[in-house]
Amino acid sequence: MTEGTNSTKKTARIAGLLYLLLALTGAFSILYVPSTLIVFGDAAATAENIASSELLFRAGILSGVVSHIIFVLLVLALYHLLSDINRKLAMLMVALVVISVATGFVNSVNQLGALIALSGADFLSVFEEPELNSLAYLFLRLHSHGIQIIQIFWGLWLFPFGLLVYQSRFIPKILGVLVIVAGVGYLLGTFTFLVLPQYQSTLSTLFTILEMGELPIILWLLIVGAKVQSE
Repeated sequence: MTEGTNSTKKTARIAGLLYLLLALTGAFSILYVPSTLIVFGDAAATAENIASSELLFRAGILSGVVSHIIFVLLVLALYHLLSDINRKLAMLMVALVVISVATGFVNSVNQLGALIALSGADFLSVFEEPELNSLAYLFLRLHSHGIQIIQIFWGLWLFPFGLLVYQSRFIPKILGVLVIVAGVGYLLGTFTFLVLPQYQSTLSTLFTILEMGELPIILWLLIVGAKVQSE
């Protein structure tokens, strides 16, 4: 029994570490790099920033790819941790993450498209510089919009995950509730982006607060791991 408890705690801590790495690599690629290099509505300034900091831009692409790989490893660790609770929910959790990751890999092509447009390759000589800048900016906007679509799956996978946490005996139920709240935040963000874009900037802070519901489970898994809860 002690050996099983230790194994569960070890698996939980591995999942927590992977979750933390996912948050860090994702934040770097989705938040830091775009906020540093992309000037909203200004294709020329954005192109100039990428040209002068190409290594940072490429690091952002690599970080995004790494985050997708970590996401797969994370959900496999969580499946190992939680599948005995409800195998169907655990399988659904894995399936939603796999869809998210596959879509994310495809979306990364848009970033590469921006690099190609700004590469100065001979076959692009028929285009003027402003046209190439606009084309690169278009790829970047497509990538940004693609993230909004992928965010649907970032929200959906948290529902089976949250239910599994809630039903477990070794993670506090409140953390499962917060995970589900985070899932609602992601879905509301995408809904607003697609249907009510005029309210996106107004409601973005609220959605961010809801999405922060993921943070407690990361810290619990990383620090505590797993602990049998009293009824």
